[in-house]
Amino acid sequence: MRTCLLLLLCATPAGGDYRLALALAADVSRSIDAADYIIQTEGLAAALEDSDIRAAIFGPEGTVALAVYQWSGSTHQELIQPWLILERPEDLDAAIWAIRRATRPERRQVTALGAALRYGADLLAKAPPCARRVLDVAGDGRNNEGPSVASIYARDLFDGITVNALAIGEHELDVTRYFRDEVIRGPGAFVEIAPRQTDSPQAIRRKLLRELEGPQIGLVAPAATAGKS
Repeated sequence: MRTCLLLLLCATPAGGDYRLALALAADVSRSIDAADYIIQTEGLAAALEDSDIRAAIFGPEGTVALAVYQWSGSTHQELIQPWLILERPEDLDAAIWAIRRATRPERRQVTALGAALRYGADLLAKAPPCARRVLDVAGDGRNNEGPSVASIYARDLFDGITVNALAIGEHELDVTRYFRDEVIRGPGAFVEIAPRQTDSPQAIRRKLLRELEGPQIGLVAPAATAGKS
């Protein structure tokens, strides 16, 4: 019932289009152990509690809609927060609680990034009307199961969607280059870098601030990030 109500609210915004539909995709593949899972989950929750993030969400620019899902193998994408319109601080608190309540999947699966992107595109197709639609994918490795990233992008599912990434560089070499060259797309798209899993909470915060501020096309990216337009 709660999900149906949220979808109804998303379909009929009271004050016109919203400014941003932001879908966050968290990697829970087999390379993410129990300690990594706690770091990234708490890092995301803490970032959404950050005063600067909250100010950016509830600023005068307009309303934000948020959804969060986990991904790993080609058959595992789990929606842990359906589309939620963040009109009040209590709405964001509910999303934070959903993130902290989510559990790490028992079955350890491989990295089906193409399938994760396809799921994200389908999710954003159900988002409320927004000026911008952004898919934010966190991951620590290359696609190794299911459809390739290139084949998913060839299906024209991402018209009007920007894909940003958080590349966690602890487990695979050149993962940042892979996300920069193969995964991100759209105007102002960028890769935020966490050299180690322990760096991800700070990287998540930086990434969310950039996404909430909107694309900075034409500006020089900070040293910690890589981007493309």
